[in-house]
Amino acid sequence: MGRAYQNRKESMAKTSDMKAKVYSRYGREIYVTAKSGGTDPTGNLALRSLIDRAKKEQVPAHVIEKALDKAKGGAGEDYSPARYEGYGPGGSMAIIECLTDNPNRTFGDVRQAFTKTKCKIGTQGSVAHMFDHCAIFVFSYDDEEAVLEALMEADVDVTDIENEEGKLTVFAPNTDYFKAKQALLDLCGDIDFEVDEIQFVPQSYTTVSGDDVALFEKFLAILNDLDDVQQVYHNVENA
Repeated sequence: MGRAYQNRKESMAKTSDMKAKVYSRYGREIYVTAKSGGTDPTGNLALRSLIDRAKKEQVPAHVIEKALDKAKGGAGEDYSPARYEGYGPGGSMAIIECLTDNPNRTFGDVRQAFTKTKCKIGTQGSVAHMFDHCAIFVFSYDDEEAVLEALMEADVDVTDIENEEGKLTVFAPNTDYFKAKQALLDLCGDIDFEVDEIQFVPQSYTTVSGDDVALFEKFLAILNDLDDVQQVYHNVENA
């Protein structure tokens, strides 16, 4: 699974250099997470992780505070998650996660990304079975066995642990995210996670070539320009 966790971050960085888009997406996700689970990060582990991630991507404090204030007020937009999937250019596979206040609009917009690049959006489950839905944690720690033991004691079904020069990457089922993170915090204290996310990790990778390269870049660009799109996962290597 090595380096698979960089998929979304790298693809977004290459296809959208507009900071406002990144800020907007984090603001929306923070708002939704705080509204559903509470605005106190100490009692809402998902919110705490999200805020930490936003800060690492240099999202300004006022963007985070505005989203939290909106959630405290209880008013505002009623966003719901939506997930779309299908085959992209060159036979690639993609999963697109959105937060939307208008599912019909969002579906139409995402479908356009497929049709404009000569591809077709699929039904739910059409490609998801070719991805692993993983909780991923990357952090510096030198005792791999202690981490594995702590996770097993917390009843976490560890998928894999990679150790590259003292930097551990822990993979676990997405359903074990909270148990895994708490176990790591209990063992290691206040960890500075390099990566702390739930992602879709492809079970295998493919490459695109020829005319499909430009089509795939266009495909990602269209998706990343959509306000409702939060994350794009794909199985194209070095894209």
